[in-house]
Amino acid sequence: MTLQGKIALVTGARGGIGRAIVARFLKEGAAVYVADLTPEGSLDKHDDDGSHFVKLDVTKEADAIAAMDHVRSTHGKLDILVNAAGIEIEKTVEETTLEEWNQSFAVNSTGTFLTSKYAIPLMRAAAKSGSSASLINFGSYDGFIADPGLAAYCATKGAVHALTRAMACDHGPEGIRVNAICPGYIDTPMLQSFFEGDGSGGGGGNIETLQKAVRDVHPMRTYGTPTDIANLVNWLAGDEARYASGQLWVLDGGLSAQVQQMKL
Repeated sequence: MTLQGKIALVTGARGGIGRAIVARFLKEGAAVYVADLTPEGSLDKHDDDGSHFVKLDVTKEADAIAAMDHVRSTHGKLDILVNAAGIEIEKTVEETTLEEWNQSFAVNSTGTFLTSKYAIPLMRAAAKSGSSASLINFGSYDGFIADPGLAAYCATKGAVHALTRAMACDHGPEGIRVNAICPGYIDTPMLQSFFEGDGSGGGGGNIETLQKAVRDVHPMRTYGTPTDIANLVNWLAGDEARYASGQLWVLDGGLSAQVQQMKL
């Protein structure tokens, strides 16, 4: 078990990708804090898996402080933080309201900032114990290139990419590694919402046709699964990745390697 004795906290942990990360961390021997708005999260299902639920609205500073205080009082350190909480709004800039723009940044960018800010002292304590601590953010391939109709989402993920590099530079000397995973199309409730939506997704089209179009545009002719993401997260979290920091790890089945991207 590669994470035996490690303490981990995952935000957005009851979403599709978050659940896969938590399951993998538990399998690898970590003590895992599941941070989300409710124990059920977006999938309306409560997992009795041995993890520890912590209520956390990542847009609220008081919640971030309380979550880290809870970890501190129990363990005194945090080896792994995964900032997986996120939302997506399918609109152009012209269509996006100021409230929607601010909410997108509040969850995707400010949420990453707040959780990281109050986790870093605990991660510094973990690093002093002899192994590096690992902070893993969630960017997106949409932080490099853009799907149509995702203006605010693309902007927030670009911000996460820049923040990741900055934190890696600032806290690397303290033994804290900081990376971002940048997924492409992953089979999650968010992706299904994209297929059904009125923005760059479904727009009233046939869902099966859209799903096939997405698969076929990838060089690997498929989109990813939450387990694919969890596998990379697990490696970055562990000591085998001790020299990996400040990087944006794109996991998209070769989608962004192509000259021409799809248009739905």
